[in-house]
Amino acid sequence: MNIIVGGGKYGCYAVEHLRKNGKGFVLVDIEANCLAAKRFNLVASTPVTSKGEYFMHGDLSTVLNLIETLKPEYVFPTVPVHMAADLLRLKFNLESWPEAINAILPKLPEAVVLASGRGKLIVSFNRDHMCIDKCSMPPVCPSSKIKKPCTMTELIRFACPEAFILVSYSMAPGMGALKGSELLSLLEWAEQQDKFVVATTCDCHGVLDALQKRV
Repeated sequence: MNIIVGGGKYGCYAVEHLRKNGKGFVLVDIEANCLAAKRFNLVASTPVTSKGEYFMHGDLSTVLNLIETLKPEYVFPTVPVHMAADLLRLKFNLESWPEAINAILPKLPEAVVLASGRGKLIVSFNRDHMCIDKCSMPPVCPSSKIKKPCTMTELIRFACPEAFILVSYSMAPGMGALKGSELLSLLEWAEQQDKFVVATTCDCHGVLDALQKRV
């Protein structure tokens, strides 16, 4: 079973990919009439088992519960948030840890930094251009025409070796997914930490959140 978070354009891509490969899924969206639900005639139904296609009207708290109960193969985060960090905020009593981001910034080339502040850092090898649709992330960026010196995962691992890095695996051009087992490991790891950095990266982009437990 797989989980798709968000039923918009990229959620539709994920549905098409999973259907093509005969994989079951549950799609979660805060809108009952989201694009994917209408396009693929997904009807809200429970309980969710290990097979079939399901739709759930819910938010990230719904996603967190599904991850912990279903133990999915992959989770497709198609919403414009750092899903891993937001799941941790839901699970634990956390606040931002800005000092950690300040320590990471000097270890990164200025040319990859999109935004930083309030305990969050967004980086990209394609900072000043628009990414093409359904990009396969080749070594030479098709938008900037610049060759990547390494993957963003490798760069973040260098800049912050103590971070828990979730890799967004390329499932198809323009579509990434997180391994469910790695998300579950993150939840277990974070429970034992007082302060930590969590990052989600692909070959080209990354987002980091520095978090600490409230006293």
